[in-house]
Amino acid sequence: MPKATNADDSDGVQIDLISGERMDSMATMEKIRMILDGVHDGNIVILEEGLTPDEESRLIETTMAEINPDEFNGIEIETYPKSETRDSSLLGRIMGADESEAKLTVIGPANQIETLHKDETLISALVSRD
Repeated sequence: MPKATNADDSDGVQIDLISGERMDSMATMEKIRMILDGVHDGNIVILEEGLTPDEESRLIETTMAEINPDEFNGIEIETYPKSETRDSSLLGRIMGADESEAKLTVIGPANQIETLHKDETLISALVSRD
């Protein structure tokens, strides 16, 4: 993943915002590797369209295999649906036709990100430097 240049990286936390278009062109393990490489570097990774349930479970499996208490503590992951109205009629809403599978996902180092609040429209997190 291309790195943002910053005069002094120690002054903050890097956030990688990854578009759905970029993720669509990648295989599952490429996505997982890109996410984990970013998190290993201490970055917060935000996915515009999230992962499929299978991709998310493979991310967790891969993370568990890479945990090392001295180097990598794992990940914190939070996801919420992003609503997109395709059929705004009453019948469409009742039948769930306006529900989209698209969702926003926030992933970060377990020792640096703490979820303070999560509901269907907001993820609030505290990010520490260590």
